[in-house]
Amino acid sequence: MAVSLREYRARIKSTESMKKITRAMELIAASRIIKAQQRANAAAPYARELTRAVSAVATYSNVDHALTTEPEHAERAAVLVITSDRGLAGAYSSSVLREAEGLVEKLRAEGKQVDVYVSGRKGEAFYRFRGRDVVKAWTGHSDQPSYDIAREIGQVLISAFLSGEGAAEDGADEFPAVDEVHLVYTRFRSMLVQQPTAVRLLPLEVVEGVEAPDPDEVLPLYDFEPSGEAVLDALLPQYVQSRIWYALLQAAASELAARQKAMKSATDNAQELIKKYTRIANQARQAGITQEISEIVGGVNALADANAQND
Repeated sequence: MAVSLREYRARIKSTESMKKITRAMELIAASRIIKAQQRANAAAPYARELTRAVSAVATYSNVDHALTTEPEHAERAAVLVITSDRGLAGAYSSSVLREAEGLVEKLRAEGKQVDVYVSGRKGEAFYRFRGRDVVKAWTGHSDQPSYDIAREIGQVLISAFLSGEGAAEDGADEFPAVDEVHLVYTRFRSMLVQQPTAVRLLPLEVVEGVEAPDPDEVLPLYDFEPSGEAVLDALLPQYVQSRIWYALLQAAASELAARQKAMKSATDNAQELIKKYTRIANQARQAGITQEISEIVGGVNALADANAQND
């Protein structure tokens, strides 16, 4: 019984240590999620007004731009999957990867080749482990993304969509040309609900997401200088980058919310394990004490019987 009791006490000690870790991670995620929500909310007005501007130019300029023209026969598509760099976030990464796999299967069923671009180490590890090619991966920023990352990703995808040549600033890298660009990320609905979402970025679909203008809204008229095409050349890359930036912020808030929920569940489970092990340890201790008392009483009775026989 002493050995069993020692084992249970060791389990209780290790579970208490794990509980402290999960509790600390829960508090860290809770403290960061407020800032992540504020960043996402702060980026929403810019994305909304940029969408209005792009809608107005695309509607009233009558310019056929490469980023807004539907290809007659789309043969190749790029899919950007936004996942997390770290684990311990419940089903956050697996949910968005499942959504991405569904999109990839749909595109392949349409007869299109699919090139995968990944943001986050979890997504990169998912595809590498299965021996599937990843054209380019960006890591190390999932919980605190920066606009520089969004701009770099946007340059890569726009360049691949337009010509497939050199999206990096130094022009050293080359990426396969594609006819469509899709984005898969997790939309932050609330602390309890994070929704995996797939949208098409290119060719440009202006009316997408919550930032799209009201269909009945009358857009303002513009005079374009020097021309509508030049304005689109400047606005559309900014629009795509802002959409990626907003998706990164939404994904960061979703990741922190999922991690907080997962760590709270882990902390509660650790507390239940501690109660269970404590109860079992007390039972083992009581059983040991009862056995020792029984042995003592048995020994006393045997000694008394021996003395009585001698007398």
